[in-house]
Amino acid sequence: MRVVILALAAVAALSPALASDKTDVTATVTKFNDEFNKGNADAAAALCTPQAHIIDDFAPYEWQSANTCVDWAAALTTYDKKNNITGEMVTVGKPWRVAVTGDRGYVVYPVHYSYKLKGKPVIEQGVWTLALQKLAVGWRIKSWSWAQH
Repeated sequence: MRVVILALAAVAALSPALASDKTDVTATVTKFNDEFNKGNADAAAALCTPQAHIIDDFAPYEWQSANTCVDWAAALTTYDKKNNITGEMVTVGKPWRVAVTGDRGYVVYPVHYSYKLKGKPVIEQGVWTLALQKLAVGWRIKSWSWAQH
């Protein structure tokens, strides 16, 4: 019986930490998205790990380098200019899944991606899936993928 009580006490002690980590994981993604929506690529990139990995729905479709988030943002800017896309805004919904195990986090969001294509409004539905890692500076995005839904 004593072992059961100790095990329950340990779980209870970990629960607030896990809840805090889940909140911190989603706060990191929210901050990244907010900075993207403001057009602040450097601030968004600061929330990525070195050697992050990105999969997105425009060529070359995959990025991984020492500056992945910056490289992706530059590629998106080039793509948008080439295709007359302006006024981008990503609206993140309530997460479908948030999981934290130790220093690793996983979150899946439904998203609305709105923009103007040659001046005409477009809204895409999508799914944004991210993996994060807890570093000394806090939670950082290790990888993410984007899929139009």
